[in-house]
Amino acid sequence: MSPTNNIRLTKIRQHFPKNGLADVKGEVSKELQRLKPLLKPGSNIAVAVGSRGIRNIFLIVREVTDFIKANGAHPFIVPAMGSHGNAIAENQAQILSDYGISEETIGVPVRSSMEVIELPKGESPASVFIDKNAYQSDGIILINRIKPHTDYHGSYESGMVKMTVIGLGKEKQASAIHSYGVYGLAELIPVVAKEIIKTGKVLGGLAIVENAFDDTMIVSALRSDEFFEKEPTLLKAAKDNMPYIPADNIDLLIIGEMGKNLSGVGVDPNIIGRMKIYGQPEPDRPVVKSIIIADITKESHGNAIGVGLADVIPRSLFNKIDFPSTYTNGITSSFYERIKIPVIAETDRDAFNIALRGCGYIKKGEEKIVRIKNSLHLEELYVSDAVLEEIKDSGKIEIIERNVDLFSGSEFGRF
Repeated sequence: MSPTNNIRLTKIRQHFPKNGLADVKGEVSKELQRLKPLLKPGSNIAVAVGSRGIRNIFLIVREVTDFIKANGAHPFIVPAMGSHGNAIAENQAQILSDYGISEETIGVPVRSSMEVIELPKGESPASVFIDKNAYQSDGIILINRIKPHTDYHGSYESGMVKMTVIGLGKEKQASAIHSYGVYGLAELIPVVAKEIIKTGKVLGGLAIVENAFDDTMIVSALRSDEFFEKEPTLLKAAKDNMPYIPADNIDLLIIGEMGKNLSGVGVDPNIIGRMKIYGQPEPDRPVVKSIIIADITKESHGNAIGVGLADVIPRSLFNKIDFPSTYTNGITSSFYERIKIPVIAETDRDAFNIALRGCGYIKKGEEKIVRIKNSLHLEELYVSDAVLEEIKDSGKIEIIERNVDLFSGSEFGRF
C-alpha cells in the first residue's frame, strides 16, 4: 500500500462500570483490622511492595505501615519484584522511590537487597528462596494487586501467591521458576508458595483489585492461610472488570506507550491479543495484523520487555531502551520473543507506513485502525471509520470528536 498522508480518526469513549471505592483510605483501614491479631508488640514486620504501577499505592503503603506502628510493631519495606531493576538492589529501591515510597516519605526504612535464604524444598521440585531481610523479620505482610497474568492463566495469576514466590524470592527464585517455562508459573508457583507459607513468616497481605478505569475497586486483607481459598474469587472480579479494545479484528493497532508500570511485559497481552510464548495459545480477541509501539514510560527506566510484541517501533523508542535491564528481565522469564527488536522506523509516520504495508492490500478508506494510549487506560481511544462502523451501535461507546489527524508533522499527534 502506498504511503498515506492524512489519516483521520474518531475519538471515542467506552462505557465501563464506575465502581471504584469512594473512600480507599477508610476501606484499607477497616480491612487491616483483620490482620491485627497477627501483630505482636515489638515485632519487626517486613512490608513487601512490588514494581507494578498500582493506583493509590502510596496511600495504601502508608496506611499499612501506620497500622503496624499503631499496634506497637516496627515496619520496614522490602521490594518484592523478582529480577526487575536489572536485579540490582539500588535499582529496586529507586523503582519504589519513583512511586513515592521511600524512608523519607513513608517514615519507615526501605531495606533493598538481592540476598536470599534458601529454604527446604519440601514437595517442590524447584529450589525455594526468600528475601533475607524479610525472612529475618518477625513476619511479612504483602501488598499486591490481583490481576490476570501476562504469561499464563490459572487459579492463581498475578497476586498474593505469586508475590510470595517470585516477588519475595528475588532473581534467584524468578530464575528457578521460569526455568520450567509456563509449567513453572502455572503449576509450581502454588507449590513453592505453600512451602514458604509453612515457615510461618508470611502473616498475610492486602489484596487490591482495580476496575477498568485503573481505580481501586476492592481491598481485601487476607491471612496467609486464606490466600489459596480467596484469591481465585478476587481474580475473577479483576477479570470481569478489565478494560478492553472494542474491536475484534484490527489491521493496525497503535500503542502510544509501553512500560513496566503499566504491565509486567510493558503491554498487556490480554488486551492486545498477542502472547508470543511458545506452546501457549494466543488470546481469542482482538485479532491484530500489525502493531506499533510508539514510546516507553520514564517509570520503566528503559526496561522494554514486551517490545517484541510489536512489529514496528520508531527509533525514538529504540534509543530509550536499557538493554541490560530489558535482557535481565527477559532472559529470567525465558520468553525471548518478547525482547526481540521489531523493525525500527526513523519517524512515527514511517512506522505507520511500514506497519500498514505489513497488513497486506486493503482498499483505501477501509483500513481498520485503532490507537490507544497504553494497554491499561482504554476509556478513550481513536478508531478509523471502518472500525467505528462496526462498533457504533453497540451501546457501549460515545463519539467525542471526529476527524482527528493521526499525525502532528512526522510524529503521532495528541492523545
